[in-house]
Amino acid sequence: MNMFTRRTPTSCENLLKLTVDVTKSVRTVRPGVKVLLGTPQTSRSVGSLAVRVRFAPSPTGQLHLGGFRTALYNYLFAKSHGGSFVLRIEDTDQNRLVPGAARSLEDILCWMGTPPDESPMKGGEFGPYTQSERLHIYNKYVDQLIEDGHAYRCFCSDRRLEILRKEAARNRTSNKYDRRCLSLSPTEIKEKLEQGLTYTVRFKLSPMNEPFHDLIHGAVMHDVFELEGDPIILKSDGFPTYHLANVVDDHLMKISHVMRGVEWQVSTPKHILLYRAFGWDPPEFAHLPLIMNSDGTKLSKRQNDLHLLSLKEALYYPEAILNFVSLVGGGFEDKEYSLKRVMHMNELVSRFQIDKVHNSAGKLEMERLDDLNNVCLKNHLKSDKAGLVKKCREVVIEGLDHVDQDDLTEELVEKYLVWGQERISNLREFVRPEFMFLWVPPDSLDDITTDRDLLKAVVDLFEANPDVKNFQSKLKAFCKSSQLKFPTVMKDLRILLTGLAEGPPLKELIDVLGRDVVLSRFKKLI
Repeated sequence: MNMFTRRTPTSCENLLKLTVDVTKSVRTVRPGVKVLLGTPQTSRSVGSLAVRVRFAPSPTGQLHLGGFRTALYNYLFAKSHGGSFVLRIEDTDQNRLVPGAARSLEDILCWMGTPPDESPMKGGEFGPYTQSERLHIYNKYVDQLIEDGHAYRCFCSDRRLEILRKEAARNRTSNKYDRRCLSLSPTEIKEKLEQGLTYTVRFKLSPMNEPFHDLIHGAVMHDVFELEGDPIILKSDGFPTYHLANVVDDHLMKISHVMRGVEWQVSTPKHILLYRAFGWDPPEFAHLPLIMNSDGTKLSKRQNDLHLLSLKEALYYPEAILNFVSLVGGGFEDKEYSLKRVMHMNELVSRFQIDKVHNSAGKLEMERLDDLNNVCLKNHLKSDKAGLVKKCREVVIEGLDHVDQDDLTEELVEKYLVWGQERISNLREFVRPEFMFLWVPPDSLDDITTDRDLLKAVVDLFEANPDVKNFQSKLKAFCKSSQLKFPTVMKDLRILLTGLAEGPPLKELIDVLGRDVVLSRFKKLI
């Protein structure tokens, strides 16, 4: 028995009465959608059924952090209950497909440590897992809905539908289809089909006066019958819309819990009505809150720096990304907020609880990802120093065409990594201008202000005094006798070594570069 049939009329009536006093008992999350406050958040026990969840992206581009959060929370929920994580590719919008995107989606999930148990590549008992390969299945269920009177063919032209949209806009009313084709007789339908007229199939909505239960938001009310028109479930190109395909697939694939973005919450009543029309029990629903940019704007697929593939190419570690995403939106029991420690996947699984997920939007603050990646980099320097040194050497050779590879020994790279581990968040930062001096000596005196002959005397003083403190003491005396400003000379020495007016102090540069390299650079330019 599902959650709709087991409620008593009294409890349903009481819930409906709550919608009257909006100021006290209802939270409007978007136009037409109300969350009823104070309602019990009970649900089917996950112990009574096999937990199966799905991540169902469209292959229209690279997976970004917002989409991955949905995948991650599905994965964590499934694994925390010993269940299955299914990847399904929803490619019914053929006009927006990007070649290779479906394969890339699965590859990046595996790289992130969230591999699907069933997928287009891996296969499984309930395949195929790509919707364009399931058209015959959808057609069968569309025919069933038409035969049972729950759906009908719509022959209205795009021009007529556009007129209806304009009239609704002019009258400031909902753009509801007027059901003109619902009244067509079997004879009229047959004649239109024989004429070869194109058509769509619409689902016949019915009143839904009770709220549905959301595992995150509680009882949610949205009467699609009053606010929306009959939705198209089969397009004129023969492909189903999301509304039909996801309901049929979730049922046939035995999906127990649907966890998706909150933007789909408004469509859930339509899906529940479809389940009823088929005579199926709906799964549990949980709508994850939005993730926003730090400035409060929505994430966009056009923000390339948010794509997981871009982050991978920028040498961010998957465990850093995992922990970064887990900081946005809650969902964990006894998980400390920390940018100094990263949790492994088994820890995230053991701490995940769906009732701890926030119901309000969270913001991405990308500097947190840098902090977490720095933690991972330092961890790898301890656990896999040789591998990290090798990768760093490859990054330097790739990023700097004029670097002397013979001088780029593993010992040298390791030394620079140990020094730079507190200064960088990923290896690619090591070839930025501020770190160029590590790999390539400067070749210009343009920014030097001290007289060249005086600088030569300073270099001679450095060569004669191996102890840095002793050198600095004598340099101060030299500057005083030569009427030079000590800070200016120190700045010029830094420029000689790094090409930078600002940067690490001289003593630190001597320590990291080594005395021989420092003396060589001084003499080369003076």
